[in-house]
Amino acid sequence: MAAASVSMSGSTGTSMEFADYSLYSNLSDDDLLQLAIERSLAEAHSSGLGTESSKTTDALNRPASSHTVPPSHHAQLQPTPAVPYEPSACPANPPSHFITGYGKRMVAYRRYDGSLQVTPEPEDETDPLVKAIWEGDVGTVRQMVKKAGCNLLTANRFGWISLHEAAYYGQDQCINILLKAQPGIINQRTLKDQTALLLAVSRDHLTCAENLLEKGADPDITNKERETPLYKACEKENPAMVVMLLKYGATVNKNCIQGWTALHEAVCRNNVEICEILVKAGAKVSIPNVYGITPIFVAAQSGMVDTLRFLLKNGADLNSQAADGATALYEACKNGHEDIVEFLLSQNADTNKPGKTGLLPIHIAAQRGNDGKNLMTYGCTRKIDRSTKIVSMLIPVTSKARVKRSGISPLHLAAERNRDDVLELLIKAGFDVNAMLSTDRSKMYEDRRSTALYFAVINNNIEATTMLLEAGANPNLDAFNPLLVALRQGCIHTVTLLIEHGANVNANISTHPTTFPASVMFCMKYLTLLKYLMDFGCDATSCFNCVYGNNPHPPIKMTRNRLDDRDEETEKTCVQFCDVISTENYCRWAGPIIDVLLDYVGHVKICSRLMEHLESYPDWNCIKDKAKPPRSLLQLCRLKIRNLLGINRLKKIHKLPVPPRLIKFLNHQEREQI
Repeated sequence: MAAASVSMSGSTGTSMEFADYSLYSNLSDDDLLQLAIERSLAEAHSSGLGTESSKTTDALNRPASSHTVPPSHHAQLQPTPAVPYEPSACPANPPSHFITGYGKRMVAYRRYDGSLQVTPEPEDETDPLVKAIWEGDVGTVRQMVKKAGCNLLTANRFGWISLHEAAYYGQDQCINILLKAQPGIINQRTLKDQTALLLAVSRDHLTCAENLLEKGADPDITNKERETPLYKACEKENPAMVVMLLKYGATVNKNCIQGWTALHEAVCRNNVEICEILVKAGAKVSIPNVYGITPIFVAAQSGMVDTLRFLLKNGADLNSQAADGATALYEACKNGHEDIVEFLLSQNADTNKPGKTGLLPIHIAAQRGNDGKNLMTYGCTRKIDRSTKIVSMLIPVTSKARVKRSGISPLHLAAERNRDDVLELLIKAGFDVNAMLSTDRSKMYEDRRSTALYFAVINNNIEATTMLLEAGANPNLDAFNPLLVALRQGCIHTVTLLIEHGANVNANISTHPTTFPASVMFCMKYLTLLKYLMDFGCDATSCFNCVYGNNPHPPIKMTRNRLDDRDEETEKTCVQFCDVISTENYCRWAGPIIDVLLDYVGHVKICSRLMEHLESYPDWNCIKDKAKPPRSLLQLCRLKIRNLLGINRLKKIHKLPVPPRLIKFLNHQEREQI
């Protein structure tokens, strides 16, 4: 909202200044606009400018051609007219129209300076005949109709004639008088193509609707949305109105603009009584709308068990598919309707029919969650939500061969959405924890992920990661190793889990080749993680194998070279450790990083670039001295023993039948107290 003051038409100079607005700084523009209108109306009412309080409720709700139209009449059945606004109004912000609680129409707009202006909408003179109809003054209506020059086709700006007003307000006697005087107006339409019959049905005026039908009203004339009176009767859930319209020949299978029929609407409302009436009148139970959605699909989507039973009993196709390939079962799983899923399965619904995306109902159920809500008791000690119960029902009747053919496992979706309860259920059911995404589905992700484990790791979901690894998930199947993801996130718990279950500590990235393990690159800022990798066999020696040695190094390029030049040596196309550690992100850590790496190597040569880093800080001189040959016999023996043990034994070093002191020695902990 602008900081300028907001003046109110109809008030006595009262305005909302900037200081006043500071009290409502957390409100949205719409909230502030509504607040301004309410203040204006309250002041106008107290000063006598608004609607008089002595008027009855019926009078306040009585519509007029312009200013006294009630909210429901105006908002639902008539178009909003274009109302002139003052020259000071900004054209970029067209006026908004409101109807107050007193039935007064207002218009609000912004000036060029950003201030909000609210004024009463210009009033039009009310037709005396229309006013008499509102009041139910039959005598006055009869007299006015008999007068010479009375034109019953005179319409207001919404296209409403007197017959529309009488039908809308249920003035049955007025309808008789008007039609007796001019029968030809019976099917006259408003600007929204509403007939008097449609208005009467929309307002549940049964007597008026029957009167109009007896006098020849066409029950199949639609409004601009192509909604028939029968459709409106189903919307209002009025069985008597439905029966009457059908008695006078209403077409039962007529579609609205979206292809929705009266039966669709009755099913959506779960009104079995009306559904029975429509079906007996010839309604087709499997007619689709423009999206291929049949009534049975609507029942499953909305969770309407009663109408679903009725439709199946009357021959609806249980496995019909919408335009996107979705079935009733698919949609019930998507919306978490457990009772619908249970009923459809009892009727042998096809659980292996995929949608156009290739996903089966079990995929949709696996990825759907309730965020911990709607929990229910399941067994003795376990609590699961409705979607998990749905998955448990689908597992026995879902073909694992069909799941594999889809190119994605429900495990992937459960891990992606952190659905740990579903994940556990699927693992226990025997779904392959090492199932890979198909190539097409993997390409949808920039990192080309493939396994459910990768989804769990990238979500930093330790519980899901643990379940998958304990169930036998291979941590080395993805193009981008999950261990690298965990290292980048700095999660030592996940890193520990992955390494304990065989993750490759020397993992590299094929698209970003390096002469040293990429795992080192991802934990340079986490020295604890770096040391942990080294303890379990990460190759530290490769970090010191620089192709330039003591010779001058070329300038560091900020972008990676493309590997198009086949004449260039492979070693020079790969990124070297000294190049990475010289970047702005890592150069400040060069000394401590090199210090850790030196504990896991024998005789190595420090290249000129690494030497420059060590010489840049006086405190790092001891590290430089540590690298000078020869290395101590103690260090060389330690490396030899570690090499003989191998990576797998190093992971289980605490279980080996060796003295604790030797274990500490091998892990560079000999200085700690035993």
